[in-house]
Amino acid sequence: MKAVLLLSDGIDSPVAGYIMGRQGVELVALHFMTHGSDQNLQVNKTVDIMRRLDEALGVSMTKMVIPHADILITIGQECKRNLTCVLCRRMMLRIADRIAGKTGAAFLITGESLGQVASQTLANLFVEEQASALPILRPLVGLDKVEITRISREIGTYDISVSSNLCCGFAPERPSTHSSLDEVLEAESKIDVDYIALEAVKCLRMID
Repeated sequence: MKAVLLLSDGIDSPVAGYIMGRQGVELVALHFMTHGSDQNLQVNKTVDIMRRLDEALGVSMTKMVIPHADILITIGQECKRNLTCVLCRRMMLRIADRIAGKTGAAFLITGESLGQVASQTLANLFVEEQASALPILRPLVGLDKVEITRISREIGTYDISVSSNLCCGFAPERPSTHSSLDEVLEAESKIDVDYIALEAVKCLRMID
């Protein structure tokens, strides 16, 4: 089995990748660069996480990074501000779908854990996953932060994940926690989501 792992520079998604990789899933690690002014720091940090995950699993994953800041700027300019996180996640899933098609992956893996942040409420998870044509596995959905942190420490990614404070500068002050599919589709009608996803894939960068 092969899957695209949406890998952030945080604590959760490396643990999700580890859990699924331990089950024999071949991982294609895909990181979205959201920090426009700190991209080098963000990429270096994420590559360190990827390599530590390689060591924990005893394999060498396919590693990719892709620019995402300009997409978030477009979303912020054209769409309702409180929907930014949901729209961002839907774009990530669309792009990951295309990467899956190019790499032969059959599903996606995310580090989402129910209710930890605004984009991970049950209502928002439902709306977000409608943007993907592939199954999305969320191995952390039943774990709490204490359990996730424990595993992160065990596999050696925790210290890297917390080593620098790279907060997303695009998150709205009051993000929607109960978005509806209708309002999200209306917002997306103002931007060409398919073209944006297609152009994003052209900017893909492979990591050795």
